[in-house]
Amino acid sequence: MSAAPASIISSSSFVEPLLLAAASPAAAAAAANSHHQVRQRGHLVRTLAASSSSNTLLRSDFDLQEGLTTDVKRMLRQRQKKSGGGREMLVTIDNLKRLCIDHYFEEEIEGAMATGACTRLLHSDDLFDATLAFRLLREAGHDVSAKDDVLRRFIDGASGDFKLSLSNDVRGLLSLHDMSHLDVGGEAALLHRAKEFSSRHLASAVRYLDDPSLAEYVRQSLDHPYHLSLTQYKARHHLRYLQSLPSRDAAVERLAVAEFQLNKSLHQGEMREIKRWWMDLGLAEEIPVVRDQVMKWYMWSMAALQGSSFSRYRVEITKIISLVYVVDDIFDLVGTLEELSAFTEAVKMWDTVAADSLPSCMRSCYKALHTVTNEIAEIAQKEHGSNHVNRLRKAWAVLFDGFMVEARWLATDQVPTAEDYLRNGVITSGVPLTFMHIFSMLGYDDPSTEEEEEAIIDHMPSIISCPAKILRLWDDMGSAEDEAQEGFDGSYRDFYLMENPSRSPGEAEAHMRGLIAREWEVLNRECFCRRTFPSNLVQVCLNTARMVSVMYSYNKEQRLPVLEDYAAMMLVL
Repeated sequence: MSAAPASIISSSSFVEPLLLAAASPAAAAAAANSHHQVRQRGHLVRTLAASSSSNTLLRSDFDLQEGLTTDVKRMLRQRQKKSGGGREMLVTIDNLKRLCIDHYFEEEIEGAMATGACTRLLHSDDLFDATLAFRLLREAGHDVSAKDDVLRRFIDGASGDFKLSLSNDVRGLLSLHDMSHLDVGGEAALLHRAKEFSSRHLASAVRYLDDPSLAEYVRQSLDHPYHLSLTQYKARHHLRYLQSLPSRDAAVERLAVAEFQLNKSLHQGEMREIKRWWMDLGLAEEIPVVRDQVMKWYMWSMAALQGSSFSRYRVEITKIISLVYVVDDIFDLVGTLEELSAFTEAVKMWDTVAADSLPSCMRSCYKALHTVTNEIAEIAQKEHGSNHVNRLRKAWAVLFDGFMVEARWLATDQVPTAEDYLRNGVITSGVPLTFMHIFSMLGYDDPSTEEEEEAIIDHMPSIISCPAKILRLWDDMGSAEDEAQEGFDGSYRDFYLMENPSRSPGEAEAHMRGLIAREWEVLNRECFCRRTFPSNLVQVCLNTARMVSVMYSYNKEQRLPVLEDYAAMMLVL
């Protein structure tokens, strides 16, 4: 990273493989977390440093982080005494969260949130104070109402719209816009009005703002809403904005830069390890039609599992994701229905001998997924004392059954309903299978009985199904045809238009975007209200849902500009 911490130095040779793999064929041708977690972080970074070629950088980054963390904790204590947890303290907490360094200060943040000052600000007549307090409280799982606790004070009783006097409060509008994406059910209409009002006036404000840094920050907020965007991606832009302000927290900024540097070093090492594994595996050579997009697959893991403490997990999960893509391509482009059925039965038996009669490519794929899954089960056993291999076997069997459903539809010219297709598409997205492996490595040991384990796979909770549906719907809005794949197994849009011949493709897309918004509402409710799952699992699910639009938002030139920017930001020296 350069002397200007938030700037990016381009390195086309490093990021080129991602751009070719992530872009459409046309574009490619044209281009050619807890206290335990903090303690675990220190152990893991030192372990990696001992064996890494960049060990001096890793050790120095970690030592710098420890010193800066102490400085920031001291500042937080002073600020808490001074303001009693008022606006200044909440803004600081928000900055720590936006810069992805809040995990160092969980005790301090919890203490500040428990003082009651945040609740007092919730009822403030200042738009910024009230909406910021609401968002922080909701993200922390507190029961707060957008209508009763916050927004009704800012609505004109006569017009029913937000008061026009708020249109000049840029800071308040930005906070209102952030808040508007946190619907958990029952607030959709009100928060939709908040989103429309804030978006309209922020878009207008951009044209006359004297501060170019603020104008750019507003544009970023409109294009990439905070709650729906990857926090790591937003963090760099937020740091740039903070560096433009006259009043700055130097220790906070330096800690954020140190965190960026450490994570970038880890990501580069992980990418090299995964590339070696993929090359040694040889599946791309044995099955020429299979997609060879290692960096793209890694970026799913990098987005879902953020932070240095999950370095080993990112490597292992990328292996699982790559094998899901391989299996998908085998089902679409290689196997006959009879061979695919035998492949599925071999996976259910979970015995390498059962694969001996399969075609060579299927046998190689099976041995790879069998080996990687068992290795992940062993990691979970060693680190958490629980062996989840049966749960993982079951998850693979469910995935293969889902692919078999699609293969039979195609082989027999069956046309499923859009609803049936989507229900099965949640499974074949690979998200539930991948989450089962992540949950095992993170030590999620509840439910404990075999029957309950099967229930969580067969009747998956919303926290798993929502990101999977969001992925399937985004993928099916048109980007699937850009994957250079010759197989055809339909899309939700295709089947929806067959069932609704009077609807246009544009109306079908609007319907699908409505479904995606509904899934976000359910996911928000699961993450912020029910809180059935531990916070680290919640973050994995939220991050996966946030990554979907990054992975599938093609521009008019059929490129993925946000994915390219994110790759350069996180991986380029």
